[in-house]
Amino acid sequence: MSLRGNGATLGPMAHVILGLLLIAPQTFYALIKGFESGVALFYSASSGSIKRALDSLLARGLIEVASAESGGRGRKVYRPTDAGREEFRTWMAAEPAGPDLETAALSRLYFLGLLEPAERPAVLHRVTARIEADLAVLTSLDEHLDTLDVPEGHRDLAAHQRAALDYGIAAHRFMLDWFRDHADRTAPPPHDRPKDPAAP
Repeated sequence: MSLRGNGATLGPMAHVILGLLLIAPQTFYALIKGFESGVALFYSASSGSIKRALDSLLARGLIEVASAESGGRGRKVYRPTDAGREEFRTWMAAEPAGPDLETAALSRLYFLGLLEPAERPAVLHRVTARIEADLAVLTSLDEHLDTLDVPEGHRDLAAHQRAALDYGIAAHRFMLDWFRDHADRTAPPPHDRPKDPAAP
């Protein structure tokens, strides 16, 4: 992720807001509805946290007020700036980071249609690479636990803890298979793919 303004790293909510505003300029109220109706599938947020992220994006110059109503309420419509568009594209193209893999993967999937078709396979490749890496860690842990001698008094607890690990491994395998299949189904025709600079 990029660093802007005060040097703090933008959180995932800020990039989700940028994505929503790239779809269409929106008011704060419309952004809340956007989170409730679609984004909540992979990311939940309160109105207060959305407002704080919106204010941060404004302060960094990544969004701007496109129009504002006159009068008491003065509803403002927000849109991304050129810097905001660049920030969003940088985030989409970056390695999915953070401890919440599902949010990192699904947020990019949700906005993948904002990129050109030829740019999408690279994003999906980075997502699947992150899933593979996390799955390898969980599998290694599972194999290590097989070598441990669990005390009699802890075996019932350990069995359920292993069940939780088994669930995590199964969930990652499902996610990996799903993203690989989606990448295959949505891959652009060969002539539309960017040429590999290393190819002859």
